[in-house]
Amino acid sequence: MEEQATIKLAQQGDTAALARLLKEHYSYVLRYLVKITFDPIWAEDLAQETMLRCIHKIKLYNGQSKFSSWLITIATRIHIDQLRRRQRERNWQDVENDARKIKFQAAYYDDDWPIVLEALAGISANARTAIILKHYYGYSLDEIAEMMDAPVGTIKSRIHNGITLIRKEVADHDEYE
Repeated sequence: MEEQATIKLAQQGDTAALARLLKEHYSYVLRYLVKITFDPIWAEDLAQETMLRCIHKIKLYNGQSKFSSWLITIATRIHIDQLRRRQRERNWQDVENDARKIKFQAAYYDDDWPIVLEALAGISANARTAIILKHYYGYSLDEIAEMMDAPVGTIKSRIHNGITLIRKEVADHDEYE
């Protein structure tokens, strides 16, 4: 069944259609959240919250963007909201431990762990999210600004400053090898 037809059925109250949509998109949303949080347990919580929000807000989906983009927007906003509730900055040791957990998990599942992902662990969550949305998922600056509920200029700045830090980290890493 075409996705738009499934969405229409879900919006009309068809729980089986809604379940299909959620099942089809859950792993996509979860992988995105793991990349931006560097915490698989928190990412699962955020993904579940995203799915719950989708259940409650499915009638608000208007089809102007892809359904997966709509879910990523919800996930991003939930993530930002929870970041605001948590401490503004996590200390370096916490980030390092989270990165080690993800690195271990990647090795366990035979996923690659390039130095760039290592460098991503060292930048702010907002910059990391903007960079991943732009360069990994290919969203435009306008789409990212909407997803993150921030001005386009702020998104450009986060991406630029984050990439500058990543380049420095990668260059420093290359010097030691």
